[in-house]
Amino acid sequence: MSIVITGAGCVSPLGLTVADTWQAMRNGVCAIHPLKLESAIKLSTPVAAQVKDYDPEDHFTIKELISLDRSTQFALTATKEAVTQAGLSFDDAALRQRTGVIIGSANGAESTREALFAVYHQAKNRSPVFSPLSVPRLMFSAPSAQISMFFGLQGPAFTVSSACASANHALIQACGLLTSGLADVVIAGATEASITPGCIRAWESLRALSPDTCRPFCRTRSGLVMGEGAGVFVLERQTDAVSRGATVLATLAGFGMSSDAGHLTRPDAGGMLRAMQQATEMAGILPQELDYINAHGTGTRLNDTTEANAIAALLGSHTGRTAVSSTKSAHGHLMGAAGAVELIAVLGAFRDAVIPPTLNMQERDVECDINIICQPEKRQLSTALSSSFAFGGMNAVLALRNGTN
Repeated sequence: MSIVITGAGCVSPLGLTVADTWQAMRNGVCAIHPLKLESAIKLSTPVAAQVKDYDPEDHFTIKELISLDRSTQFALTATKEAVTQAGLSFDDAALRQRTGVIIGSANGAESTREALFAVYHQAKNRSPVFSPLSVPRLMFSAPSAQISMFFGLQGPAFTVSSACASANHALIQACGLLTSGLADVVIAGATEASITPGCIRAWESLRALSPDTCRPFCRTRSGLVMGEGAGVFVLERQTDAVSRGATVLATLAGFGMSSDAGHLTRPDAGGMLRAMQQATEMAGILPQELDYINAHGTGTRLNDTTEANAIAALLGSHTGRTAVSSTKSAHGHLMGAAGAVELIAVLGAFRDAVIPPTLNMQERDVECDINIICQPEKRQLSTALSSSFAFGGMNAVLALRNGTN
């Protein structure tokens, strides 16, 4: 049974729509800029990839915003775009009952959480006054619930949280609902809005954040850069999509999941390799047939070298043929939503036959002996992998075939 993507939507540091985000990716635009954040906490990190020109009141009423954290706003906005592109109408009660929603997130409603903490601590000896909608805003399941309520969807709805693999895990779970017959359509993706003083300070304590920019697979890399945003997709069985005349953006031909069961923060090449092998084997893609890998590529030494070793082990003698790039160099690390926005890169590469580049490269790391693309490259693509590897050793990889061929 083939599962296809028929709609995509996103909010990212590169743009507020899929078209704007992809155009920036393919043109090599970098959205990493000086951090703008009001904070009483002294932060050492000078840069981030923040969503710009986003006004919540352009998308929601004042009444609606009372119950919507920034992360939920991003998810809803992206979902509206995805549903529109898919050409879906939920006027049919039967379809509403057969449509599921799975939205992933690593950190949930971080801005709401920190705002409540601030009110609590500023209250001192007085009883703090919280909004009665604080809990509905805080729930990790809030984005899925709000999407279901907005469209009146009554199929399975839940949230996946597996750190930076959340988006890919959500999409894989969506495939499970479709193949099991529990749903006919699934809206799936992830959202993140955790560029907040507390979250940044926590990452600073790990010494993982870059002081300047993100340079994946570069010898002079200096760490990751935090980003925010959302990516949401409409998934259907191919037979259903064809019968209603939907445009197929890509086929989700296979996927792989594994756990390192090792170190909490140090990745393992064996775990990464198992997930990639599972994905390619399920999709029936041989190493010599794999055209492109959108790498996890965070710009940290451990991730870059470990992932490069896993890719080399997967491809063997074909390592020089398969193009590899990390778009985190353009939009930062969106944590739980990273895989969702990176899937936008794969869909765009399929459609326009252009590989989005790895930016900010100064000197290639000799320990990363793979075919890293550093300039937009014209190439007709038939197959791709999109990889997400998370703290806790949680690995999730998507194998895709071009739906436009």
